[in-house]
Amino acid sequence: MRYELVIFDNDGVLVDSEPLANTVLSGYLTELGHPTSYEESLRDYMGSAVHRVHDLVEERTGQKLPEDFDSTLATRTFAAFQQELVAVDGTEELLGKLVADGVDYCVASSGSHERIRVGHRKTGIDQWFEEEWIFSSEDVGGASRRRTCSCTPPSAWASRPSGASSSRTARSGSKRRGRPGWTCTGSPRWCPRTGSSE
Repeated sequence: MRYELVIFDNDGVLVDSEPLANTVLSGYLTELGHPTSYEESLRDYMGSAVHRVHDLVEERTGQKLPEDFDSTLATRTFAAFQQELVAVDGTEELLGKLVADGVDYCVASSGSHERIRVGHRKTGIDQWFEEEWIFSSEDVGGASRRRTCSCTPPSAWASRPSGASSSRTARSGSKRRGRPGWTCTGSPRWCPRTGSSE
């Protein structure tokens, strides 16, 4: 089966950001008086938008995080990205193959546009993504903002009823689910043009 559209998650699929992001997050929460190990951060927050951190800390302790929590966390996370972030093995090879095969693709992430772009620039994969191919939970307004991002691809792509593949990390507290005509996979090393693993 040849897919017409591949939708990538970002963190842990295109860029190997989860270890860095959760090291920063666990350290910052511990610094604020909410002891959190790296393993606990992975368990509770990996793949989630930052609102989950606020919600879970308040639920467990009755305390709210500081007003500047998000901005401070972003600054520290981006600094770690600038130092150490790398692309997931096989990412550029796969993107190059999709281009060569004429397969459309985009990225849909619960991370902010800034976070996505910082990671793409650092790892060099920004050359593979036009701005309109990047979707973030920031693009989803109202109550939907508090859900895991499920962004709509460009209208020209959305009209296609089948032949789509979603490559995403496992979400916190959720199970990987597909849609009719979709195939879900957890690694960019999965080959969308054949449905086989490399």
